Amino acid sequence: MIRLADLPAAHPGRRLLTGRTPFFAAPAEPRCSYCAYVPRTWTPDARMPVLVAVHGTGRNVGALREGLIPFADRHDLIVVTPLFPAGIDDPDDVHNYKTVDAHGIRFDLVLLDVLEQVRVRWNARVDTVMLCGHSGGGQFAHRFLYLHPERLAAVAVSAPGSVTLLDHSLTWPAGIGDTQERFGIPVDPAAVARVPVLLVIGGDDDGRADLAAMGLPGRSRPEELDRLAGSLARHRTTVRKVEVPRVGHDAAGTQPPIIDFFDDLLTGRAESGVRSETCSPRRDTPPAQQRTPAPRER
Repeated sequence: MIRLADLPAAHPGRRLLTGRTPFFAAPAEPRCSYCAYVPRTWTPDARMPVLVAVHGTGRNVGALREGLIPFADRHDLIVVTPLFPAGIDDPDDVHNYKTVDAHGIRFDLVLLDVLEQVRVRWNARVDTVMLCGHSGGGQFAHRFLYLHPERLAAVAVSAPGSVTLLDHSLTWPAGIGDTQERFGIPVDPAAVARVPVLLVIGGDDDGRADLAAMGLPGRSRPEELDRLAGSLARHRTTVRKVEVPRVGHDAAGTQPPIIDFFDDLLTGRAESGVRSETCSPRRDTPPAQQRTPAPRER
């Protein structure tokens, strides 16, 4: 059996695996998988940076990757979109990855193994990556930040339905009091504070009905995002909070400020401190005649 690590960096198959890639099984957990977008400018010595984008409950990975392709081409970076499937061990479980561990799977470690394969396959820079996620992906993203801040250059969290606070008096996933026992990792708020964070939500995304259906009555997504913003700010994390007018619970609708955030990071325009804004940023998407409308990502 040929292992990926046994192939030389200049193996001809690498050049075939640029553009929109197929799905690959995750190395340590083949029930999970990932696809990528690799700019056609890739060469074996390119050492491209990586942006990881994590899906919401609807797992609309294709549309998520598609929306980030112009950004990837502009900055010569690789987009990695993992797929954490629903129904692992429990056929009705759609939430498994959101709190990082479920059914004996550590989804954070699955992602780290995926990044190692991305490093080997495309000679990518994965020591630190950019990370974003919408809804359930936003839940995963900020929790991954707590456990692995040293692996992240920046994080964008869009419309999470529930959040984990930097509070040692609460146990996971409400807080971080038992992460040493649960994950073997003590959360270091000072290390988390070194990673800039974007929090974004649609102006029409209340979410009370969805959250009540998931057993969280009385909560709303804006309130959850405010709780997360306050917790991060208390520990000196640089937070940018953006509300997008006339957008509901929609991954495509909140993607433009995420792209702007990472644009600022890559071009050196990132700011310090805590800032809130309401904006209608440009949409970094292909021309309308080239787009296929995507279903709303939950």
